[in-house]
Amino acid sequence: MGSKTNIKVLVVDDSLVFREGLARGISSDPEITVVAKAVDRYDAKDKILKFKPDVMTCDVEMPKMNGVEFIRQLLPQYKIPIIVVSSVNEAVFDALNAGAVDFIAKPKISSSSDIEDFINVIIQKIKAAANAKINLDNKNSLKNLDIVKPVDYNKIVAIGASTGGTEALSSLLSSLPPTMPGIVIVQHIPPLFSKMFADRLNSQLPLTVKEAENGDYIEPGKVYIAPGDKHMSIKKIGKRYKINVFPGERVNGHCPSVDVLFESVAKEAGKDAIGIILTGMGQDGARGLLKMRQNGARTIGQNEATCVVYGMPKVAYDIGGVETQLGLNEIPGHLMKILEDK
Repeated sequence: MGSKTNIKVLVVDDSLVFREGLARGISSDPEITVVAKAVDRYDAKDKILKFKPDVMTCDVEMPKMNGVEFIRQLLPQYKIPIIVVSSVNEAVFDALNAGAVDFIAKPKISSSSDIEDFINVIIQKIKAAANAKINLDNKNSLKNLDIVKPVDYNKIVAIGASTGGTEALSSLLSSLPPTMPGIVIVQHIPPLFSKMFADRLNSQLPLTVKEAENGDYIEPGKVYIAPGDKHMSIKKIGKRYKINVFPGERVNGHCPSVDVLFESVAKEAGKDAIGIILTGMGQDGARGLLKMRQNGARTIGQNEATCVVYGMPKVAYDIGGVETQLGLNEIPGHLMKILEDK
């Protein structure tokens, strides 16, 4: 998939200061042109028709109609990739469920380093979103699976995801039974949002989901999601796996990094592991998935047709890390088959 070199962006935010600052910041990249700015949904709709932007950034808290309802009404008519820009608010997950492709937390205005980091990250997200697929048809399309044969609880399932990953993970996990081996996940997500995401899944799924804490022992039927600002790895202690959560430099531009998790799983679990790489920009996790496969693990990659952004799974597939490439709706069944075939 070729990348766009002149990406037209519409910035929607009711704050004049933030709207102008965001527009100025992302315009510093030569591949991005801010074609228009809008203050609310009515203004935004007019400018979508007039300027035909490639990507839209949108606050979830806007006057006249909140951003989630705006996205729900807009996308069936205008399939434009939307990046939600928000303060720490669980509504971002509703926005992603409504069809937004990604989100980013608003920076602290008082911190110049926070603002600079925010601009750098949102520029990368805009470039990924410009080539993203908007798929409104596969929500809740996966069926719940039951265990037919007893599964091997010595196994461990490791999953990595980025852009589009929160919805992919929600769909995938919702179809799995509570009698699964332990599952460890790195989703590229900001701090605080990772716990919100874990708590949200925990309230919706038959599996128990929590934000991972240092020293957690992985248990069957539980899902552990890496904190948004820390790496996660595992260590085998006797017959059990213990989680290590720790701060560190970004790996492949990310903390948490999928590669950090996958490489530890390759080393500690070997053939007792199953690795899954889902939708996301960049290449994080590709090298780690290859190591897992080389150490005897079974590996699965999400296919291009069902990815929001076919980045991480593509790189993993291209370097030989993916044993089987499948659509999102096919992954749960294949995973269960692996677990039942001891």
